[in-house]
Amino acid sequence: MDALTLARIQFAFTVGYHFIFVPISIGVGMMVVLSERRYYKSGIPADRAASNFWIKLFTATFAIGVATGITMEFAFGTNWANYSRFVGNIFGAPLAAEGLIAFFLESTFLGILLFGRKKVSKGFYYVSAWLVWIGSLLSALWILIANSWMQTPAGYKIENGKAILTSFWGAALNPSIGPRYFHTVAAALLTGCFVVAGVCAYYMLKKKHLQFARQAIIWAASVGLILAIAMPFLGHWGALVVAEHQPVKMAAFENVTDTEDGATLWLVGWLTKESDGTYDTHGIGIPNGLSLILHLNPDARVTGYTDVPLADRPPIQATFQSYHAMIALGIFFGLVLLVTVLLHILKRLENARWLLWVLIACIPLSLLAINLGWMAAEVGRQPWVVQGLMRTSDGVSPLVSSGQIWTTLGLFGLIYLVLFVAWLRIFVGIIKKGPEDTAEMLEAEKGIAPAPAGAGR
Repeated sequence: MDALTLARIQFAFTVGYHFIFVPISIGVGMMVVLSERRYYKSGIPADRAASNFWIKLFTATFAIGVATGITMEFAFGTNWANYSRFVGNIFGAPLAAEGLIAFFLESTFLGILLFGRKKVSKGFYYVSAWLVWIGSLLSALWILIANSWMQTPAGYKIENGKAILTSFWGAALNPSIGPRYFHTVAAALLTGCFVVAGVCAYYMLKKKHLQFARQAIIWAASVGLILAIAMPFLGHWGALVVAEHQPVKMAAFENVTDTEDGATLWLVGWLTKESDGTYDTHGIGIPNGLSLILHLNPDARVTGYTDVPLADRPPIQATFQSYHAMIALGIFFGLVLLVTVLLHILKRLENARWLLWVLIACIPLSLLAINLGWMAAEVGRQPWVVQGLMRTSDGVSPLVSSGQIWTTLGLFGLIYLVLFVAWLRIFVGIIKKGPEDTAEMLEAEKGIAPAPAGAGR
């Protein structure tokens, strides 16, 4: 395998691994805010115990997310030196803002959440929960500004073979940042809702911490259902931008071979490669559907990928399948959350063991869906690392050999495995232990030692 392919595999691996923890931390961060708000208003020890529980899960995930994010930044300078030189002037501002503003906000006020419960006022503690979550959302914003610029470059000029920033706001507010940010954050929050719902489903199956589980699961299912309903609209917004600025990517999403009037919207399908390098679709589709949703005209013209040379086309099969698998999982999630809310209203949720197991299974499935979305977006952009300006093959480091990348890939795999096992043990350990016992909390606050097990019998 050549160095370019290995460098792409390594970066895809590190990004995919990192993005296991980002949506969990953003989603659980929302639950920290909601539970701390409840405690701020009620003052009930059980609500404080619930907030402390979500803070522990957030912290465990945030820590490993930071560690795995650093690896990607090093990869820019090692495996992608030419790319780094090309975009360095553009990316300096958003990456610096991410570190100085977002990460500083998260880490500083996370310290308050971990160690300041008894040292600051209840109001300041509640505000700190908000600032930690806002920090995570700002971090996502700055990173997505950089990524969106690669998709739809703006606010730049080319000098001496490098992209030079001419307008910070032009680059930051590039055409795809709006739909990309809101779609990604909504997907991350939806993943967080499934993490919360899955934890509560586990407690319901075990008949433990039921009051805690009942309160949290309806919050997660209700917010998750709203997000699941919003996702198609956010996705449609993004699709309109893709169709305008990256028409070849849109063609790959729906396998539009030749530019045509009245293009089909495929619901499900499989592609077979033809001798000329194009693909034929076999599946279920809506005739004229793609033209209708993109242009509100069933006969509107949609660009096909044969409008560009073969060397400028993305991998069609991978782009098509990842895009449609993401959509299928999104529809499934909406149905699961709708049934969850309905059964909660009917007071049958705790006895619906099949649904509780489905909610637990939706934790890894939601992570899969969000990574499939990234796969569709990034593979669909190929062969460009910066759309229309730099090819991926031109961004790789010329002096890094395939043997060196094999070595680092193996080391990353080993280290990431150890980190994942450690995180999973801590994460599951926190869940198994559950929220603090409120009776013990009250006794400790009053200076009364908890009664030994079996006392008074």
